[in-house]
Amino acid sequence: MVKALLVAAVSSGQGKTTVTAALARKLVRLGRRVRVFKCGPDFIDPMLLERASGAPVRSLDLWMVGKELCAQQLAQAAAEADVILIEGVMGLYDGTPSSADLAREFGVPVMAVIDAGAMAQTAGALVHGLRDYGPVEMAGVIANRVASEGHAKMVATSLRDIPLFATLPKQARSLPERHLGLVLPGEVNGIDQLLDNLADQLVFDEAAWDRLPPVDLAMPASAAAQPALLAGKTIAIARDPAFMFLYPANLDTLRAMGATLKFFSPLADQPVPTEADAVYLPGGYPELHAEQLSQAATWRASIRAAQAAGVPIVAECGGMMALADTLTDQQGATWPMAGLLPGAVAMQPRLAGLGSQGLPTPQGVLRGHTFHYSKLATEVEPAAYTIKHPSAMQGEAWYRVGTLSASYFHAYYPSNPAAAAALFLGSVK
Repeated sequence: MVKALLVAAVSSGQGKTTVTAALARKLVRLGRRVRVFKCGPDFIDPMLLERASGAPVRSLDLWMVGKELCAQQLAQAAAEADVILIEGVMGLYDGTPSSADLAREFGVPVMAVIDAGAMAQTAGALVHGLRDYGPVEMAGVIANRVASEGHAKMVATSLRDIPLFATLPKQARSLPERHLGLVLPGEVNGIDQLLDNLADQLVFDEAAWDRLPPVDLAMPASAAAQPALLAGKTIAIARDPAFMFLYPANLDTLRAMGATLKFFSPLADQPVPTEADAVYLPGGYPELHAEQLSQAATWRASIRAAQAAGVPIVAECGGMMALADTLTDQQGATWPMAGLLPGAVAMQPRLAGLGSQGLPTPQGVLRGHTFHYSKLATEVEPAAYTIKHPSAMQGEAWYRVGTLSASYFHAYYPSNPAAAAALFLGSVK
């Protein structure tokens, strides 16, 4: 039994991530052992929440991750922590499945975050609607951007039978953002001081916290051990500020199947390790580092040599962008890339792809998502397309060029380990 909350809101932009980070840091400083999860596909928010809580942050999603693995992760966290916080995605009822679906599935009460900066008594109508529409179990409210103690009292009175759990004032310094979301924590000067300041400013009702009932998150039946499909294989993985977006669970899955993982940095012009049996280029921000990547002659030569030698290469989103002929950044400058995938990538002013998708493979569907602000112009014919969830419409193109598998699609390997292994063995055609 553990105290658990799903932190949700009426929409994006209400301050869920800021409030979740502030609450996690506050509880850690009060001596609680805190584990945080992120609902839905996301790479950047978990990095910030990990910094705030001091513990790994994993994904929960009833479709992409699956009910069984969600249950296993929650139960494991419950055995190790006093508190579990789950940051929702978008609005409470947005998506199929939604954050509300996850909360109901595991009996986790909802803590509603509201942006009270431009409202007072209407907060009650908003929160009661959030509670009753589903319905969901509403543990309480955290009001963000509260102007004064009097403002907080008006909000609290409007909530009637729902407690005001905490308030956070408008911030003089907010968490910086860019086109794919928050700026990476390691790029923010004084990030820990910023998180401490948020925790200090969170006016927190400890008595209300103590009254929260515990949640029973029991461990489901043990899952079968992963077959050692990658035993004896070494997978080289790009990891640096240009290639940061990958699910930690993907690495766990590769290791569970027997792979040895070796990391290298294309930005530092490090070559693909010579012992690599396969290469994994995850997503990230190559557009922010295009000039440096274009000058990384050793890296570019080594990835071309790996392809020529028949080494399987898996490139997702930013990884694919770095393997095109050219990349045009947001300032309009065009830079030469590694040239394994004929074509030109150009950044776009608007979102070019977003949502949950699945890739059909001989081993079954490999689930994941897409989220990008660039487009690839290429004459290469796609070998396959992902399928959007839940619409079942055609999704992202998936390319095969020699031993290269490349797409804007980010795969979540635990959803189908056999399909993931096939990618790195070069057996998916």
